[in-house]
Amino acid sequence: MISTSISYQRIAADMDKSLNRVSSDRTVTRETNYYLANIGKITSIDEFFEDRRVYNYAMKAFGLEDMAYAKGLIRKVLEEGVSDPKSFANRMSDDRFVEFATVFNFAENGETTTAAKEAQQGVVDLYTRQTLEERAGDDNEGVRLALYFQRAAPEVKSAYGLLADDALWAVVRTTFGFPAEMANADIEKQAKAVEQRLNIEDLKDPEKLAKLVQRFTIMWDATENVAADPILNLFSNSRSTSVSADLLLTLNQLKHGGT
Repeated sequence: MISTSISYQRIAADMDKSLNRVSSDRTVTRETNYYLANIGKITSIDEFFEDRRVYNYAMKAFGLEDMAYAKGLIRKVLEEGVSDPKSFANRMSDDRFVEFATVFNFAENGETTTAAKEAQQGVVDLYTRQTLEERAGDDNEGVRLALYFQRAAPEVKSAYGLLADDALWAVVRTTFGFPAEMANADIEKQAKAVEQRLNIEDLKDPEKLAKLVQRFTIMWDATENVAADPILNLFSNSRSTSVSADLLLTLNQLKHGGT
């Protein structure tokens, strides 16, 4: 079985090529063409909901596909917009709703909302990336998490942003070996624990981000597949499979002839 690290690198090494491969897929092409042909015709929230294919495409683009059924909630997000710090979207812990309401800002831009580049090609680009991540996850959930972290982590402003996003937190928890019991602690203590291990500003540095993602992929394989690797088994016992990321990085380089 190909490791998470190698699978991730095959996709991330030439992201443009990986995205082009997805965008040329027949199903993706069909849905994208429909979206681009019809989004500009929509001038209100009601019309947005009425065109099921356009609405579902947009929801998937922002990773909100599983919430597409909750039109009452999405209507409230769109109607209140993002200008007011107390708006519904701004009070939610999930930044995806803020991003969605920012692009589809009917509350502020009205009929011209869907004419903006962000609502057209911008959404198409998000949809393509989201599809790439989902398909990678079909083969290896660790690869999907790594790709998502690479894309979303640079936008995080604090440790609380990592804790509020299940996928981002899964990467951080796995990378640094935070115990599941940590979720029972006060949120302030959780944030402090994260800040002691990770400088949030490092997420904006491409090189430091790449190293962090690499550490995650190695830790992911160790925690998911340690029983199948006789080398890693030498460093584990029946009570724990926790191995330091530095040690796993070294073992991974030795195994694959890295430097």
